[in-house]
Amino acid sequence: HIIRYSIADFNADTLINLNQLNKIVSDSFGKLSKMPTINWIGAYTFYYNHKNTYIKVDVSKDMASKMYTLPQDAENETIHATNFDMAYTVKNNIFINKIGQAPIQITNDGSANLLNGTSVHRDEFGINGGLFWSNKGNQIAYYKMDQSMVSNYPIIDWKSIPASVKEIKYPFAGEKSHHVKLYNYDIATNKTTLLNTEGPADQYLTSVTWAPDDKHIYIGVLNRDQNYLKLNKYGADNGVFVKTILEEKSDKYVEPQHPLYFVPNMPNNFVWWSQKDGYMHLYLIDEVREKIKQITKGNFIVNEIIGYNKINSELIITSTYNSPLEKNIYAVDIINKDLRKINQKGGVHNATANAEATYILDNYSNASEARVIEVLGINGDIEKRILTAKNTLTDYNLAKVENVQIYTNDSTILYGKLMLPRNLDKNKKYPTIVYLYNGPHVQLNQNKFPESGNLWYDYLTQHGYIVWVLDGRGSSNRGLAFENASFKQLGNIEMQDQMIGVNYLKSLPFVDAENMGIHGWSFGGFMTTNIMLNKPDVFKAAVAGGPVMDWNKYEIMYTERYMDTPDSNKTGYDNANLLTKTKNLKGKFMLIHGTDDDVVVWQHSQLFIKNCVDNGIQVDYFNYPGHPHNVRGKDRIHLMQKITDYFDLYLKN
Repeated sequence: HIIRYSIADFNADTLINLNQLNKIVSDSFGKLSKMPTINWIGAYTFYYNHKNTYIKVDVSKDMASKMYTLPQDAENETIHATNFDMAYTVKNNIFINKIGQAPIQITNDGSANLLNGTSVHRDEFGINGGLFWSNKGNQIAYYKMDQSMVSNYPIIDWKSIPASVKEIKYPFAGEKSHHVKLYNYDIATNKTTLLNTEGPADQYLTSVTWAPDDKHIYIGVLNRDQNYLKLNKYGADNGVFVKTILEEKSDKYVEPQHPLYFVPNMPNNFVWWSQKDGYMHLYLIDEVREKIKQITKGNFIVNEIIGYNKINSELIITSTYNSPLEKNIYAVDIINKDLRKINQKGGVHNATANAEATYILDNYSNASEARVIEVLGINGDIEKRILTAKNTLTDYNLAKVENVQIYTNDSTILYGKLMLPRNLDKNKKYPTIVYLYNGPHVQLNQNKFPESGNLWYDYLTQHGYIVWVLDGRGSSNRGLAFENASFKQLGNIEMQDQMIGVNYLKSLPFVDAENMGIHGWSFGGFMTTNIMLNKPDVFKAAVAGGPVMDWNKYEIMYTERYMDTPDSNKTGYDNANLLTKTKNLKGKFMLIHGTDDDVVVWQHSQLFIKNCVDNGIQVDYFNYPGHPHNVRGKDRIHLMQKITDYFDLYLKN
């Protein structure tokens, strides 16, 4: 059922249910087994995708019509927000489908080496697509990526007989990177224009944004060293560079992550995101008067811009203002910078706003509430709960969770979570497992449901374990200095912080310090291995999943941001190279990797195993054929049981 609520009185009525929808669409477009993901066009009109056919449904008239059907191999679908024209790629060429018209092909040079309209720079810098509709929908900008200079890397398909090879392009740190340009296509004139982004071919093009009048395009041009950013303005019709709006430099790195946000009814004013004062904050840029005004300021970060209320001159945002463990909703006046909280209860809030940002739809959870959806008036005049999800875990013997604060040598607060068996006997000692990530853009401990943060932790406590999770320096949501404390020395300060956590655990009388295990995946797998080799007497058993073993063999964009290049930071790369330290291993160690991993390529674990064999070091190894960087679907149950069994084998003696 699709339920509609009236904001005026919050009466609810069923707009349409699945049976009614099938009566409208099944004869022409096929029967639906469940309600599809819908996208609204009007009060009674929506569209959905069924087997690559986009179908428009008018509930008020009980009518359905085809918008367009895309080829089965279509990718990168990007629909315009108001006219609903569709852009997509097939075999790395771009096509446009206007409703009721034949597709228009706008590129024809696409190949395995030349990609049009795709996401670039391996999805770093906030990039999640390669097609950019203009506001009116009569133009579309797009990335063109030449990766012919990047080395091929084999991904093996083990299901075929004989096994076959899929070649991907993988730009290793310090080696050649792909070249990206930005083009603009005018639909009416059939004209394609190259934007003149002068500079080295391997620079990064980020934060692509159309001006409100569609006459200009803004691009954040970032050098490969990632320490110098220029926000440039270009003519959309001729590609000519107009001017540089602003510049940012750093002795570590500059990391643009957002497009510009143009403020309604304020011509030539836009909001720019920056960490230049140490936290991700918002700045109002008056392009004509060349003025920059900081809107938010303090020891907190802004997570998202939800909307703009013109009457109050307020941006609606989410932020860590009240706590780095929460994401709450705030309104900030862009004139006087006053900040006020909109939601009442703390937690992790995911908000959307109506077009005028007079109402907020607040979807949140916290440690005690599984899921709540409320409608909030921007001025505090409305707070109406429309959903309270049942806590389906009430009958389970969940962990007793304790939130812990510990301190580094320089008095930096670190947030940890201690998960204890519900029936803990403080006179006994329990085997203890540390789960960690401790890398950029990830925070494990937040005030959300479930309270533990991961039901596997609860499962472990049911089976007699204590579980500990700590977000050390290098992780997210604590500001730039906290994150880049590991700059040029990945794995070092993070390990120091994890050892502070271990010392805290050892101070607890019910922790069995002789039977401690550690587990992490990806960066957490790197950290697990790093600790086992550099602190070999701490943990009795470990499981490392999809780990980076040598940063020379990881991708350019991520690695060079945090480590610089291998040539300029040889000491840092050498210190973080785990392939040279296998002789140090003492505890039981299992390595897990997906054979189709195109993020942390399989070579990392293969070289580690080879080095262990060369040094006579015994380790355990398990791979998941056909799985990429993470093991998903039903096989994840197999994965978590495999890890649990390994700890049972070596920590329960």
